[in-house]
Amino acid sequence: MSIDTRTALLNAAEGAARALGPDGFSYAHLARKVGIRKASIHHHFPTKSGLLLALMQRYRAATAQALARIDEAHGSAAARIRALIAHYEAALEDGTCLCLCVALSVSHDRLTPEITAEIAAFRDDVTAWIDATFRLGAADGTLADGSAAATLATLEGAQLAARAEADVARFTRAVAPLRAQTAI
Repeated sequence: MSIDTRTALLNAAEGAARALGPDGFSYAHLARKVGIRKASIHHHFPTKSGLLLALMQRYRAATAQALARIDEAHGSAAARIRALIAHYEAALEDGTCLCLCVALSVSHDRLTPEITAEIAAFRDDVTAWIDATFRLGAADGTLADGSAAATLATLEGAQLAARAEADVARFTRAVAPLRAQTAI
């Protein structure tokens, strides 16, 4: 199945931003990757800020869907947190990438207020989901009480440490206490 040019651009930009950061790629890079002229990108995304905002909006929606799939697939809170850890670990792509939220956050000072607001909304969404999962854990007895904000910070920090050294084992060690918490 072929995809439209806008989606191809978003896919290429997401891969580049997650691997290289938002400053690590250009429209020329995307044009080569997608096989179109650089000027054609401006038709879809007149500015790089507009492209990054569209990326973050798409990523936020995709993450909401991923969290809903976790809820559907896992009945216990502990299993849901383990699935969330696996989701963040998979985003590392063997230590070569970060999740988009973390990748963009590294360049926070160069992002528009709209992009930083979307990143904040993303984190609010994920934190609310983690908080609800901890409440479920208290009710189903599978998860000790925990801090949603600390859990998200652990996952994001673990990604940064692993990416900095291209070593997924750093992620594994950093999230070990969180995984242990799910072994109740």
